[in-house]
Amino acid sequence: AGLRRRGYTPESIKKFVELAGVSKANSTAEYPMLEYCIREDLKTKVPRVMAVLDPVELVIDNYPDGVTEKLPVINNVENEALGSREVNFSKHLYIEKSDFMEVPVKKYFRMFPGNEVRLMNAYFVTCTGVDKDENGDIIRIHATYDPASKGGNSPDGRKVKGTIHWVDAGSAFKAPVRLYENVIDEEKGVYNEDGSLNLNPNSLTVKDAYIESSVKDAKAYDSFQFVRNGFFTTDCKDSKPGEPVFNRIVSLKSSFKLPVNN
Repeated sequence: AGLRRRGYTPESIKKFVELAGVSKANSTAEYPMLEYCIREDLKTKVPRVMAVLDPVELVIDNYPDGVTEKLPVINNVENEALGSREVNFSKHLYIEKSDFMEVPVKKYFRMFPGNEVRLMNAYFVTCTGVDKDENGDIIRIHATYDPASKGGNSPDGRKVKGTIHWVDAGSAFKAPVRLYENVIDEEKGVYNEDGSLNLNPNSLTVKDAYIESSVKDAKAYDSFQFVRNGFFTTDCKDSKPGEPVFNRIVSLKSSFKLPVNN
């Protein structure tokens, strides 16, 4: 029941058992192997939607006031059978705080003052400045957009190196998103000196995310890929109609590699 609530499918568990194999000797299987199995199972099965987990406002200063545009988005580029949807786009958006740096480090290609990036499935935008609060923290980012770059490509053929996701501030909804990590902090050892388990205090983090409106009516066990953030499922106990709660099943990336004989 716990695995199902976290979003693990029967197919992923069966694949995990096949890969782990059967041994007469005491043995353990790597947890990343189970994560690999669920990634492989879901990557072509579920829609890919945009959710901003750590938001900061982005204002497109040269976009018309009071206008909301509907942009077509493919639900899963690896599975055309999942179809497409429309997402709202307007002057006021949210992006991830991590997708902006006021003073960029080397090889940082996302948003910073003067840099042009692609808003996924939308337009090229160029950062023009920021607003800060009395503590010097950034509360708002300003940019201009290129109307000719609709869909994420420019007719003059110029390239941008950074692509970031976003949500429309006017139509996105706020929802709790639970991020899970290992319960045991294995890097510090399974046990403390007194014999107690070395529990990871950061095994659960809850974010108030802004999520595109297409998944507001998600039902229990409905799963999605939140682009660039991982695979998530709708919690079966804490969600309410129109008020979903999402559990992260697994992140998108892993260093795990299948054994050669598989």
